[in-house]
Amino acid sequence: MDACVSEPTENMALGKLRKEETLVLRKKLIGQSCRLFYSEDPVKIVKARGQFLFDENGKRYLDCISNVQHVGHCHPSITKAASAQMDLLNTNARFLHDNIVMYAARLAATLPEKLCVFYFVNSGSEANDLALRLAHQYTQHEDVIVLDHAYHGHLMSLIDISPYKFRKLAGQKEWVHVAPLPDTYRGLYREDHPNPGQAYADTVKDLIEEVHRDGRKISAFFAESLPSVGGQIILPQGYSTKVAEYVRSAGGVFVADEVQTGFGRVGSHFWAFQLQGQGFCPDIVTMGKPMGNGHPLACVATTEEIAGAFTANGVEYFNTFGGNPVSCAIGLAVLDVIEEEDLKGNATRVGAHLKDLLTKLQPQHQIIGDVRGVGLFVGLELVTDREQRTPATETAALVVKRLKEEDNICVSTDGPWESVIKFKPPMCFSMDDAELTVKCIDRILTGWLHCHILSTLVTTGLFAYMLFSLILKNSKDQTFI
Repeated sequence: MDACVSEPTENMALGKLRKEETLVLRKKLIGQSCRLFYSEDPVKIVKARGQFLFDENGKRYLDCISNVQHVGHCHPSITKAASAQMDLLNTNARFLHDNIVMYAARLAATLPEKLCVFYFVNSGSEANDLALRLAHQYTQHEDVIVLDHAYHGHLMSLIDISPYKFRKLAGQKEWVHVAPLPDTYRGLYREDHPNPGQAYADTVKDLIEEVHRDGRKISAFFAESLPSVGGQIILPQGYSTKVAEYVRSAGGVFVADEVQTGFGRVGSHFWAFQLQGQGFCPDIVTMGKPMGNGHPLACVATTEEIAGAFTANGVEYFNTFGGNPVSCAIGLAVLDVIEEEDLKGNATRVGAHLKDLLTKLQPQHQIIGDVRGVGLFVGLELVTDREQRTPATETAALVVKRLKEEDNICVSTDGPWESVIKFKPPMCFSMDDAELTVKCIDRILTGWLHCHILSTLVTTGLFAYMLFSLILKNSKDQTFI
């Protein structure tokens, strides 16, 4: 038998494997670059409901990271809509059907009026790749400006515009230009700057001028509305408006990547780009992950002018399953649940509570450098030195590990140094969930501090001196001196 083919086992025939068997088969059959959460001791999840995951032994985990299951794992309204439509029809999206137009109309109602043309695809990566094509066709330019540490997807075209990836691979293409990440905690312009939004926007203006001096032209500025891999970054006010002004003056378009942040996650608004103010509107918006609550559904929204230029090239665009009847039925159900369960309101209330609780830990734990976020998009940045803002990468990893092992809470890290503990839970995350998570983080950081102090004392020799002093003080018979 071929080395890549596994021998069938009795448990495989029964459709149920022990965790150890699953791990062996995964290592043998699945590419090793496809890494698991908690790779040293993976969790085998067999069931989920709401904000909870369950392993093969019935142990329950609180899920703080599955932003894909936007309205909650296995929401009954979503599974019912999917099942009903699948039982009736699922077919090529090139057949005329009601669901795709009804869903497009519902999405249009959440967006600025000029974003009124939609292309449905199957993933955020597909959406971002199509956005690049739209920008290139409309502007007839090639060059793209992206933010440092950005990640926009796993297709070749998107690896090329994702510094998070291309710096580990072939490097930066000549048509890609990297602007500073507008990080007011550890970036070029920080929280004490009088106008960081303008200052960071001007770095993009300078970059555009440099591109022009090289005889090149800008096609698009491409950015997540809230940079996630960059470390749960909240863009300073006014930044996007000024960048859009500079980019459009250079003949380019502004692309807002909402794959991680759309559909009410920020609480106060349906889309994260709306945090930049009512007057700001991107030229292209991409969306994905939360749209289908785990079902592959994604979309590009743009203007009539940009869509018209794409049509005018004479090349038909079609996506066999993008916007198929089942996908759109699920998308409609997700929108219904967001409204009926007031999940935007929940994100506002619970997110503010989570952020407040984490902020209150700062005076007790010097290792907490920054707490930032909006709605249920929150980051806790750990540092070894508050003045220098040195990333506490190892401690962040320790917190993630102990939360999983001791408290059955799943979180993960992000940021350029993996020093930011990120929270992007399902939108049904509750006040009690927030309080439990912060209580456990507090306990872990307190224990870490005690161990750190003891280790320092032992290393410096002070521990032996203090122990001897304590014995001396408490001894009634000191004649041994």
